[in-house]
Amino acid sequence: MQRRLRAADIDFGAIRTDLGLSEDFGAAAQEQAQNATDRLADSRTDRTDLALVTIDPPGSVDLDQAVHIISDGDGFVVHYAIADVAALVPPEGPLDQETRRRGQTVYFPDGNVPLHPRPLSENIGSLLPDQTRPAVLWRITVDSAGEPTSVDVHRASVRSVARLDYATVQRDADTGRLHPSIAALPAFGELRSRLSISRGAIELGLPEQEVVREPGGDWQLVVQPRTRADMWNSQVSLLTGMCAGQMMLEAKTGLLRTLPDARPEDVDKLRASASALDVPWAQGVSAGAFLAGLDPAAPSTLALMSDATTLLRGSDYLAMLGEIPPDTVTGHGGIAGVYAHVTAPLRRLADRFATEVCLALASGESIPPWVRTALPTLPDVMRSSSSVAGKADRAGLDLAEAMLLSSRVGESFTATVLHGKRGNRHAQVFISDPAVFGGCLGDPPEGTRIQVRLTEADPHEPTVVFTAVP
Repeated sequence: MQRRLRAADIDFGAIRTDLGLSEDFGAAAQEQAQNATDRLADSRTDRTDLALVTIDPPGSVDLDQAVHIISDGDGFVVHYAIADVAALVPPEGPLDQETRRRGQTVYFPDGNVPLHPRPLSENIGSLLPDQTRPAVLWRITVDSAGEPTSVDVHRASVRSVARLDYATVQRDADTGRLHPSIAALPAFGELRSRLSISRGAIELGLPEQEVVREPGGDWQLVVQPRTRADMWNSQVSLLTGMCAGQMMLEAKTGLLRTLPDARPEDVDKLRASASALDVPWAQGVSAGAFLAGLDPAAPSTLALMSDATTLLRGSDYLAMLGEIPPDTVTGHGGIAGVYAHVTAPLRRLADRFATEVCLALASGESIPPWVRTALPTLPDVMRSSSSVAGKADRAGLDLAEAMLLSSRVGESFTATVLHGKRGNRHAQVFISDPAVFGGCLGDPPEGTRIQVRLTEADPHEPTVVFTAVP
């Protein structure tokens, strides 16, 4: 019988300590968050008439975005309200300085280490339902081809009317009962998704592991299904980020999220893998379109998606304050366009500053000096904090995998082979129940389903190793 871990069995706090993460913001920063008020209240329009809704994972309280979308002839009108964090954080004060040190919220299975103190990120700054909140409101019109035709952004007071989650939105879409504020979201999302694939965007369908705690306190390793509603909602954020990025690139001022185009040799390697797995890839079809057309149930798909991660290497931030040197990467290869982070300022530092640039550009005003001064420092801050967040995510999963499987050494599982043995590196496999990635001894063929035996699960390393069963 499978042993389930109790809450006390996994100490994620040790990982936080190892990474130097703490929720202690210091007295001055904590006081500023506790007493935060809208310092820009006089510059807002009242848009509490707009019936916005939020769509987030269940239980989320740091709500950055709220959406309202309607059909407009053959196109759409999108309103996207983003928490106005800059209005609540005095520039260059104790709280601002502390958030610049942190860079972003770091997530763990048992909670998070927030970018901002919780009185701000989970209360006064959060777009909670039935509360009037300061926001930056984007209004974007989209034509029948999915292309933006007009963009406006300004400060507003908004009021969310409902807090929804992805599963609820998907269920309501399937049963024809979507909230009126997002009745047009599926059509918009599908249109924008088709457009992104036609541009050459690359989206990977790899399983997303999560360590979740059940109501009774037990821990489980699961793959959370990605619904079409997740994709529809992400298309709103992507559209906004692309509009913001284009505004800043044209002005040569701001902060872009960048990613080099996939290297031809990496595309060739992926094509070779497809050929080896007998998966047809027609000439002239982009890597993104090829991946989007794969059968999600085929074991070869998981292997090819894993191989395709090499196409998305080199993500970075680009600060611009005038001239851009030749050969500088300004686009985002995964999105196949120009892109900026502007939709999650409660959880990511870059968004607050990029949003301020967009507001200034849209109004024809000067970019605030505190923003211009900070821009060149932000890429390093975001690189560092992203590294920490990645380590935290991997360390939490590694620990949970090893502990969950520590009592099951010797058992057999059905696994999908993501990579065969490569030099001194073990083959890599994925088992779905529980959801675990691990090294595998032997030389199993890539893109196949095989039986493996768990030969090592050491919580102290932590490590998990399987062996292919002949």
